[in-house]
Formats: sequence, C-alpha cells, structure tokens
Amino acid sequence: MSSSVVATVSPTRQALRRVRRDRSARFGAWLVAALIVIAVAAPLLVKLSGQDAYTYHIDLLDPAKGGAPKGALGGVSADHWFGVEPLTGRDLFSIVVLGLRTSLAIAIVATLITTVVGTLVGISAAYFGGWYDGVMSRLLDFLFGFPQLVFMIALGIIVPAEFPRWLLLILVLSVFGWAGLARLIRGQARSLATREFVEAARSVGSSGWHVITRELLPNLLGPVLVIATMAIPGYIGAEAALSFLGVGVPPPTPSLGRSISDSIVWVYTGTDPWFMVFPGMMLFLAVLGFTLLGDGVRDAFDVRLRRAN
Repeated sequence: MSSSVVATVSPTRQALRRVRRDRSARFGAWLVAALIVIAVAAPLLVKLSGQDAYTYHIDLLDPAKGGAPKGALGGVSADHWFGVEPLTGRDLFSIVVLGLRTSLAIAIVATLITTVVGTLVGISAAYFGGWYDGVMSRLLDFLFGFPQLVFMIALGIIVPAEFPRWLLLILVLSVFGWAGLARLIRGQARSLATREFVEAARSVGSSGWHVITRELLPNLLGPVLVIATMAIPGYIGAEAALSFLGVGVPPPTPSLGRSISDSIVWVYTGTDPWFMVFPGMMLFLAVLGFTLLGDGVRDAFDVRLRRAN
C-alpha cells in the first residue's frame, strides 16, 4: 500500500518533502526568510531606531584617532545600535539593514531575469534545433569566453553617473548570468525532446510554445530550481565584490560591499576594527542562508537520492 502511494507522488513533491527533512536546508530557509523580512522592513527598522543612513554625526567622531568613532565597539550606544561609520558618523545599523535590502534586491531580480531567459533559451534551442540552436550555441560560447569582470569594471566607469547603478548591476549580471543555465537546460531538454510524451503532443498538432511550456518545462523544474537557488548567493557576492572595487552602488546609497571595502583601512590600522563586523556578518549570513538552502534543493532533486528512497 505504501509503495503504491509513494509511486503516485510526483518527483517534485518528493523533492520538496526531502527538503523539509533536511535540517541544513530548513535552517537555511529560516535564515533566508528572516533576512528577507529584515530587508523588506528595513525602512521601518531604521525608523524605529530613530536614525537614518544619511545624517552625519561629526560630534561622535574622535579627531585624534583620524575620525574614528568615540567610545568602545565602534561607538555602539543606545542611539546607535551598531555604532557609527568612521569619518561621517552615519548610523551603521541603518547602513547595514538598508545595504542588505540593496544586495538582496539586486541578487533576486538578477536571478529572476537570468532564470527566465536561460530556461526559455535552453528549452527553445533544444526543441527547435537547426540554425537557431547553432546561433545560441555560438552565443553561449562567446559569453563563457568573454572577460566579464573586466567588462563590468570598464562599464561601471564609462556609463554616466546619472544612470542608476543598481539598474546597471542588474543588467550586467543578467546579461552574463543566463548562459550557464541555458547550456544546462539545453542539454537536458534535448534528451526530453525525443520522448514519447513530446512526440504525442506534436502528433496532435500542439504548437511549439505549448510543447515547451506544458511538456518540457514541468519536467525541467528541478534543475531550474536548483540553479536559481544556488545563483542568488553568487549574485550577492558579485554585487559586494563590484561595490568593493568601487564600481557598484555609489555612495551615499547603503551597500554591504562598499561598507566592507571602506572598513579595510580601519581594520588594517587597528583604528576601528568593529567597522567591518556588522556589514561582514550580514553578508556572511545572507550567503550562508542561500547556500544551505541551495544545497538542500540540489540534494533533494538528485536522481540518485530519489532512486535510493
């Protein structure tokens, strides 16, 4: 009885059950949910703290220490929960929660775009084949061989400052991010395109769009979810790295990567080592949460584990 019930459960539902049983994945999911809540409620949290990320508090800085915060732990107090930023005295708690909001927004939007584009390109190339598949294959080879980091840095310098940097980051990350998913989906979709259910759909006159969205896409949901979940921490790190290099989100817009970049000199000289702690911790938690969740999703859709169960 139990074996027949299990047999009727779809592979996707079995995978989701496996995710719920995975302690690391559950912890990652809770951590991701908490960070998303913090990011969404960031303006409210900043308002509750009684501070903002743009007001300078020069009176809280010590000129004798080169503009480092007065007091212990980087100026932590009842008014400034994470202390203040050196040289400006801006509230570090506001900078960190709003910086998390910036990083997550860029990463999630870029992931949505690359997932949709990569999935559709990969499936359509496998289904239609011919010259279209050849053109897409050459384009994928070009994107994989292109010096992406150099191009991103150069583009960040060339594009006028009036153009929103958050939008530029999303566009650049999306342009180069869909190629890996498209290549993976193309390979798996080619093996599905010759299966009986696809041939049956063709024989009854179904359109190509119907076959792609109703026959092929549901059977590729697992790999798509795995790649999308694993891509988010990569985009968070990429945004932080580009902000670290000075071509990301410009000041005064809060950014975790730029805060970490600015804190390097203070940590190196030992003047204010606490400046890095809270931005670095928030970035670490964001990457950790999505990585644990992504690992759990990947293991849940693993065919070998499915057969073992």
